[in-house]
Amino acid sequence: MRSADEILEDALALPVEIRARIAGSLIESLDEGALDEQADELWSAEIARRIADIDAGRVQLVPWSDVRRRLELL
Repeated sequence: MRSADEILEDALALPVEIRARIAGSLIESLDEGALDEQADELWSAEIARRIADIDAGRVQLVPWSDVRRRLELL
């Protein structure tokens, strides 16, 4: 059996589109059975609110490279 580190190393070598699809599938697998209908509705509303804030210019987006740098300082 391959180790998680070996699998991760192989996955990181894949093109970004495939890595994104794998990441999404893994995240969804964590949520299976954990969320009820109300939680799904609340998350959908929150996502819509955040998109509206971005579209209206009410929030300032931060590039991932800046966020990562800040996290590394913690």
